[in-house]
Amino acid sequence: MTDLWLLPESAWDALAERLGGERLLTEEERARYARMAVPRRRRQFLAGRLLCRYALSARTGWPVHAWRFTTGPYGRPEPFPDHHGVRFSVAHTDGLAVCAVTRGRTCGVDVECGPASVESAGHVARFLAPAERAELAGLPESERPARTRELWVLKEAYLKALGVGTHRSLDGFSFSPRTAPGITVTDPRQAHPAGWWFRLLRPTPRHALALAVHGGRPGRVRRTDLTDPAALGEPAVPSHV
Repeated sequence: MTDLWLLPESAWDALAERLGGERLLTEEERARYARMAVPRRRRQFLAGRLLCRYALSARTGWPVHAWRFTTGPYGRPEPFPDHHGVRFSVAHTDGLAVCAVTRGRTCGVDVECGPASVESAGHVARFLAPAERAELAGLPESERPARTRELWVLKEAYLKALGVGTHRSLDGFSFSPRTAPGITVTDPRQAHPAGWWFRLLRPTPRHALALAVHGGRPGRVRRTDLTDPAALGEPAVPSHV
């Protein structure tokens, strides 16, 4: 089971007020938050950090103020100490913060806002794998921005799940074309790429979201939309949607 939490920007301030805002952050997180000069980036960062605590507590029952984190060699955050194998990934962009939580499986999530222009899609395509560039070249020009954005969030989610982030080139692995029966990855560095499963979602007309999970069969995704600021309260196990 993968829990996927979505927090629209309209609810960011309500969640911050409910949980105590930056006071809930660790000393390291507060220092990073203070260094951010752009207010929009500060709000996104705080929303993501608070949402991940809220989501982790909903999954485990651990108090939101008690979470502490360690980082992997490339900066991937992990709960510390380990809480029965729970893992998470968080992402944010204009208008939306998201968090995925799993137990015993690694996961990655990414979200992007707004349709890319044909020009910007062409620029991004230069960083993709040859098979992906060929797919894009075969599409009508009007469809290329949306597909480019799908490939981008898939790659970002996958790299976040691997824990390597931007330390790996985007052209070293590729995703199956849109016409394939399912989403698969071809990665020469992965001995068992079939162990991965992916989801592409459109949580709003403006956003594209990708989820990457490793381990076992494709599982259910339990999605919770925190769209009503007045409904924010103590974390509770979300219902199926």
